[in-house]
Amino acid sequence: MIECPGCHVKLPDRHLNPPDRTNASGECAQVYSDLMCYTVAKQDPEFIHQHVVDTYAAQHAGGSTRNITVAFGLIGLYLAQEKGYTGKQVQQAHMRIAKVRKVWPRLEPPLRPAVLTVMDVLQAGTDEEKDAMIRKWMAAVWESWSDRHAWIRMTTDEPLASSGKWGSGKSW
Repeated sequence: MIECPGCHVKLPDRHLNPPDRTNASGECAQVYSDLMCYTVAKQDPEFIHQHVVDTYAAQHAGGSTRNITVAFGLIGLYLAQEKGYTGKQVQQAHMRIAKVRKVWPRLEPPLRPAVLTVMDVLQAGTDEEKDAMIRKWMAAVWESWSDRHAWIRMTTDEPLASSGKWGSGKSW
């Protein structure tokens, strides 16, 4: 068995190379890739795929994960969890914020990692169960970063407010 350094899931060791720029084992990255195939193939208008990308990024902070990857993962979780943004709306917010902010701090992973991982999502049975588990995973990862919520809110709210498109996100 091998333990992922990011989310701490234990998976059978298949001797897969860890991906560059991600604090993950090769085995965990393969599970993530399988989940991404599912979400991209869905063609759902809310684009749940973006939520999967953001959740995985936030849960795999540390190591060689880029600062912007973690920050944008957390911003996406904030917008989805607290503001009700769809994945498509989160994508648009990421683009707006990237225009104003170019430098991101290093955010160390939470001391208590989320109890759910990408593997929990992939093990869910039906598509509806997978989608529900994605939402639970998002909430668990967002909650694990509770000591950073104030910084994430400020970092997100300020540039979106100045762009004139702030609010519930529903107008995008």
